[in-house]
Amino acid sequence: MAILGAFIVPHPPIIIPEIGRGEEKKVQKTIDSYHKAARQIAELNPDTIIITTPHLILYSDYFHISPGSGAKGDFGRFGARDVSFSVEYDERFVKELEALSERKQIQAGTLGERDRSLDHGTMVPLYFINQYLKEYKIVRIGLSGLSVTEHYKLGRCIKETADKLNERAVFVASGDLSHKLKEDGPYGFSKEGVEFDKQITEAMKEGDFLKFLTFSPDFCEAAAECGLRSFIIMAGALSGLSVKPEFLSYEGTFGVGYGVCSYKITGEDDSRHFDIIFKEEQSKMVRERIKNEDAYVRLARLSLETYVKSGKYAKLPDNLPEEMIKNRAGVFVSLKKYGQLRGCIGTISPVTGSVADEIVRNAVSAGLEDPRFPPVSEEELDDLVYSVDVLSEAEPIDSMDDLDVKRYGVIVSSGRKRGLLLPNLEGIDTVQKQVAIARRKAGILDNEEIKLERFEVIRHD
Repeated sequence: MAILGAFIVPHPPIIIPEIGRGEEKKVQKTIDSYHKAARQIAELNPDTIIITTPHLILYSDYFHISPGSGAKGDFGRFGARDVSFSVEYDERFVKELEALSERKQIQAGTLGERDRSLDHGTMVPLYFINQYLKEYKIVRIGLSGLSVTEHYKLGRCIKETADKLNERAVFVASGDLSHKLKEDGPYGFSKEGVEFDKQITEAMKEGDFLKFLTFSPDFCEAAAECGLRSFIIMAGALSGLSVKPEFLSYEGTFGVGYGVCSYKITGEDDSRHFDIIFKEEQSKMVRERIKNEDAYVRLARLSLETYVKSGKYAKLPDNLPEEMIKNRAGVFVSLKKYGQLRGCIGTISPVTGSVADEIVRNAVSAGLEDPRFPPVSEEELDDLVYSVDVLSEAEPIDSMDDLDVKRYGVIVSSGRKRGLLLPNLEGIDTVQKQVAIARRKAGILDNEEIKLERFEVIRHD
């Protein structure tokens, strides 16, 4: 068995005494747990330590693996330049992992490095590990904007690589939890932050890696979590293995959640391929939703599926409700896959002759023309969840006091720049946040004057 064990650890520089200068004592439980985890790693005596870190360069569609023979780093940006590190990379492991990822059609590799120096998400774990273990190589891997299933899939490749090379490997998943636990913390407070840390630590304690995959992106954003995708890669590296969790500690003293947990591998268990379980549950959910789709959503699904399969727009069914044929309105079509947004395109005002034609046009655009995502493939069609928002005519308003995030969508404009945000979105719980996101979508700077409009929607999902 090549993967010997796995560890979830946080990476706050303040726990380094040369940086904390006494403040680190406020999270002594985390420090004590870190030492225990580091001793456990040393006892496993790995040839290679695989570290996933949120603070390596992050691409939306690519996992970066650090290239070359090694790297150096220090805590100079935190006022402790004398605390420095020099590591040797496991080049053979990296080469094999990169080749395997290509064969598995995972977008991962050693291209695109912008800064060779070690990040603090790597150095904080090494600070403790180096006190107990001297001879080892590392593989340093960043996160990406790809789906949770792609992160899990990369973890599977890491496991397969370690098995093939027969190397003694330990996995260290570096990542803090929520950054929004206290009003006086560095990022403020959100109720989602507290709830996220409660749920993630329970999952860590139970070794319930399926839970890692099921957090909604909007909930994670509201919680300002840091390390979830790092933990998901770890879960993939332990896929098919039975584990014995040892939850060592949790603290949120400074408004950021720090969790430490170790996983001892106790054998093989085919019931613990959580990506397969997750996809099966998601597919079942989609099949149930399809049974209850109304005419608006059915038309959106028909439109995209027809175009992807034939390259032609769908003909309107004969049995559509009369209001879909006679009425004109702006329409947004949104697609989700495994709980994550897969595309969203719409029109603020109607550009076709009917709501039905608007749906046909925008469903195809949401699947194939959203610049944030690659075009939907035919293989993905059965996994998509659709929603259709039919917009009322927008009306100008004098101030944000006239908005309600549950009832009204908002249009923010400045000159030719115009940004829209739909109402009643998960994680958008204040008018201020709603307007700020709409501004950002339009590229409107904070110092630019804006005009506000509001609209209502009828949502079909």
